[in-house]
Amino acid sequence: MKIKTGDTVAIIAGKNKFTVDKKGNKSITTGKVIRVIPSENKVVVEGVNLVKKHLKPTQQNQSGSIVEVEAPIHVSNVMLWDPKVKRPVRVKYVGEGKNKVRQSVKSDHQFK
Repeated sequence: MKIKTGDTVAIIAGKNKFTVDKKGNKSITTGKVIRVIPSENKVVVEGVNLVKKHLKPTQQNQSGSIVEVEAPIHVSNVMLWDPKVKRPVRVKYVGEGKNKVRQSVKSDHQFK
């Protein structure tokens, strides 16, 4: 999997693909990867794919509540965001062994 925790990614498919500002302009949704689940090929992106979770009353939380949490998204629905060209890009690996790094196909920007 070419996406790691802490990467900035763009959503390329699904209901969260675009965000609309106050003027009505659409832009591609971007966010930071909080968690990677390689066994399921999914990632959790900050502020994207929010779902409501109902919490039962417990001794600490007497009344119970409804909270919004980020749900996982399939990795095929996100692409790495390249800050150099300000768009989503494909990634290739360059180097061998311990010197292997991810590199943007478009701009030769290297990701850590």
